Amino acid sequence: MPTHQHDVPARLIDVPALMQSDEAELDFLQRGSFAYFIDQTNPANGLVRDKNVPGWPASIAAVGMALLAYPVAVERALIGREAALRVVLTTLRFFWNSPQGPQADATGHHGFYYHFLDMESGRRAGTCELSTIDSAFLLAGALGAACYFNRPDADEQELCTLADALYRRADWQWAQNRGDTVTMGWKSGRGFLKHRWTGYNEALLLYILGLGSPTFPLPSASYQAWCAFYHWDHCYGVPYLQSGSLFTHQLSHVWIDFRGIDDQFMRAHGIDYFENSRRATLVQQRYAIDNPQRLIGYGQTCWGITASDGPGPATRVIDGVKRRFFDYVARGVPHGPDDGTIAPWAVIAALPFAPEIVLPTIAQFARTPALHCRYGYKTTFNATFRSKAMPHGWVSPWHFGIDQGPVLLMIENYRSGLPWRLMRACPYIGSGLRRAGFRGGWLDAAPGMP
Repeated sequence: MPTHQHDVPARLIDVPALMQSDEAELDFLQRGSFAYFIDQTNPANGLVRDKNVPGWPASIAAVGMALLAYPVAVERALIGREAALRVVLTTLRFFWNSPQGPQADATGHHGFYYHFLDMESGRRAGTCELSTIDSAFLLAGALGAACYFNRPDADEQELCTLADALYRRADWQWAQNRGDTVTMGWKSGRGFLKHRWTGYNEALLLYILGLGSPTFPLPSASYQAWCAFYHWDHCYGVPYLQSGSLFTHQLSHVWIDFRGIDDQFMRAHGIDYFENSRRATLVQQRYAIDNPQRLIGYGQTCWGITASDGPGPATRVIDGVKRRFFDYVARGVPHGPDDGTIAPWAVIAALPFAPEIVLPTIAQFARTPALHCRYGYKTTFNATFRSKAMPHGWVSPWHFGIDQGPVLLMIENYRSGLPWRLMRACPYIGSGLRRAGFRGGWLDAAPGMP
């Protein structure tokens, strides 16, 4: 583990003022991210393609992010309210009416849904698992959309009713499979997956939703069982709750504003989860500056290591050093794996936590024309993976819905806080947080279920 010592900066009270160029770049990135959802959504059922490849299946997590993206897009004048309402209502109608059951070609079971769905039929794609975490993202998106489209007309009221019914249908107790924690998923004909959601990761949102359920709530003990696997670490002199891939410090924060609220674990360490994600972001930059593997390009404005696609699998000798490169893998800091692949989207999604280092990094990406595209920036690049055909390194040709969503939504959380405000108005979120032991800040006055 790196041993360099640095002081931990206090959380900034006054974040850097956005310059006109910053505003323009954030506008560009939000437009690009929303363009993905416009291009890759089936208007007949609202399903969003996981990856911009013809014939590729839909991702239910990407659908959840799209559902929360539509309110942002309306407020940013990227789409009209009526047009956005039609897409969201079509999506929720599809999921409510889609086949539920143990059959191998169903869409879901016990209120949860398969990770990937056929873009046209909406049935399970391939042999993928019924995913509890991706279902959580889908349900959170539905609840957030319902907090925005809540006017008294018939269509918006139907949307609210469907979102509520979808959430209430999810049987979180079934998903425990008689254990203390929640399983990662289930497969028709094979049963529950062996692995469970334990330790700090993106499943923080999952537990809060499960605890807040009025129909099949998780017991409070399930949250404590999950926290029992937490790992408090020190890296580059920064003490924090460690989880290697940057996205694990971000995805629950897309939906929930953790500023000023804390659970028992965080109270014992004197911070909240928002500050923890800030520290994880700082560690990412410091790791890139230290660059222990001497990878090309890493530095103060080139960092961002997360679960992502990459140029491998391959082994190459680069400048006399034999290096192994990966395809899709959960890259992480400080323990790896790390093959030189940087994900600009993960940097952008860290904007609310540490704008003083994210904005200069975005500016560096903005000065790199090879990264620009219709959807904002390219998903990932690797300057170390060079060849005669790619003298400047590898750039991913693909985009993913689960990467585009956090770009649009976390930029908006930084700019206006709209996604956070919508979710704070959802009583199930307040109830789930309180049952997990959170208190303080905005939560003290937030609505909850009796």
